[in-house]
Amino acid sequence: MAIKTIILAAGQGTRMRSVKPKVLHKIADRALLQHVYDTSQQLENNSVVIVYGHGGELVKEQLSSFDANWVEQKQQLGTGHAVQQAEGYINADDKVLILYGDVPLLKKQTIVRLLENVSQTSIGLLTVNLDDPKGYGRIIRSSEGSVLKIVEEKDASNQEKLVIEGNTGIIGAPGNLLTEWLSKLGNSNAQGEFYLTDIIEMAVNDGIEVKTNQPETQDEVLGVNDRSQLAYLERVYQLQQAQDLMQQGVTLRDPARIDVRGEFKHLGQDIEVDVNVVFEGINSIGDNVIIGANCILKNAVIADDVEILANCIIEDASVGEHSRIGPFARLRPQAELANEVHIGNFVEIKKSTVATGTKINHLSYIGDASIGSKVNIGAGTITCNYDGVNKFKTIIEDGVFIGSDTQLIAPVTVGKGATIGAGSTITKDTPDDQLTLSRAKQISLNGWQRPVKG
Repeated sequence: MAIKTIILAAGQGTRMRSVKPKVLHKIADRALLQHVYDTSQQLENNSVVIVYGHGGELVKEQLSSFDANWVEQKQQLGTGHAVQQAEGYINADDKVLILYGDVPLLKKQTIVRLLENVSQTSIGLLTVNLDDPKGYGRIIRSSEGSVLKIVEEKDASNQEKLVIEGNTGIIGAPGNLLTEWLSKLGNSNAQGEFYLTDIIEMAVNDGIEVKTNQPETQDEVLGVNDRSQLAYLERVYQLQQAQDLMQQGVTLRDPARIDVRGEFKHLGQDIEVDVNVVFEGINSIGDNVIIGANCILKNAVIADDVEILANCIIEDASVGEHSRIGPFARLRPQAELANEVHIGNFVEIKKSTVATGTKINHLSYIGDASIGSKVNIGAGTITCNYDGVNKFKTIIEDGVFIGSDTQLIAPVTVGKGATIGAGSTITKDTPDDQLTLSRAKQISLNGWQRPVKG
């Protein structure tokens, strides 16, 4: 059977107190709906239908990359009504899976177990045992333990409210049976809505067995209705990522203080990560890498034996083996560092290549530059690459020594082995193996008096 996943994403989310549709709020820098969609995409032979409503055009616009059919629920008349909007996409021989766009942490293996219960003689229902099931529909079973129906809390008797097994709303059913039951839904209940849960009792009456399974943890099936729940699930997700990293051999100084907002293309051995480090995008980290506290790495490629000291930002940049970065350094997009490079305090590199053994240790800006090997760049050096309209390139060849507080006015080339005197402003190419400097003559004025306030 093909799988047809229907993701219900039409809710307004008034408790979020936001103009943004609820399903666009983020965990780990991905929309809630993105998490649900990505999980569904792990299923084989699966196609997706998304039922949208409040702010739907914005949802479609921001998640336009989805390979899905979008269906609008113009009036929010309940979960059953929402699924009815997708009936045109349900084939008789489909296994239909109902998911929710605000339940982001559901795992593939939980879904697979649910779908194994779907046949022409049975449907699958995901339930969860809760210490406090307030707000959940209750699973009502017979004395033999078989499911009879689901009662929504507002319709439940006091006795039914004592049941701790709650309904997650996540259901798997054969397409032909589901469409038949959807056509029979009514709204004679406390909410005046068409409940999807009513199909459970219909299935029982038709002699179809309701088979249940539960997630590994309650957190898998928790939804987001307010900012507090969003923050809670963010921490749940991040702890899951931390546990995964540690299982792969990464040392985390504190698993509760790390954020992974992307993925890793490669993770080497014996990586150490201090507190408050954020990984975004797709990162590749080599062997024996040490990452200090409060660093942000986004789409970074870090080779073996690199030390990144505290408070560094590395974005769309690469660092070669045996290099040392920071503290308080920033590598911006297209910064490419070779092996054994040292980048120090308050140094910023942008769209530049830095060859083997070069040191830029203090208070410098290097942009649009090509820097050779074994170059030493003094504190306060700036490549002046922008004239307000165009950007120009600075070339510093091998073995150059640049004194502190030097400005290199691009386009300019500093020749191989050259030395630039401290405090210079270089506007022309400099020859190989020579000292070049440009300074005003120093003078002292005898008899000068400092002005004083009257």
